[in-house]
Amino acid sequence: MAKPQEITDSQFEGEVLKSPVPVLVDFWAPWCGPCRMVAPIVEELAEEYEGRVKFVKVNTDENMDTAIRYGIRSIPTLILFKDGQVVGSIIGFRPKGELKRFLDRALS
Repeated sequence: MAKPQEITDSQFEGEVLKSPVPVLVDFWAPWCGPCRMVAPIVEELAEEYEGRVKFVKVNTDENMDTAIRYGIRSIPTLILFKDGQVVGSIIGFRPKGELKRFLDRALS
């Protein structure tokens, strides 16, 4: 069962930028209500896209360097990386269908 992996600032380059598969990064914080709403959707997507997309979570309270580097001003922010480059982002809560369309467009 695929589940988003929690990563830190020090793991970001290896887990995201050097990943051989696209990576969806969920920037979140424990106190964020919309983040808690999107988390189960991201977990479902991690299972559905297993093997095609890697899913990771970055707690912005504990990993400020990465959040600052990517200009995270609102959470949740989901950023899709492909070959180490940002290929798209979504800010705020979105329904599952919209997130699937976002991923499918970026992967095609």
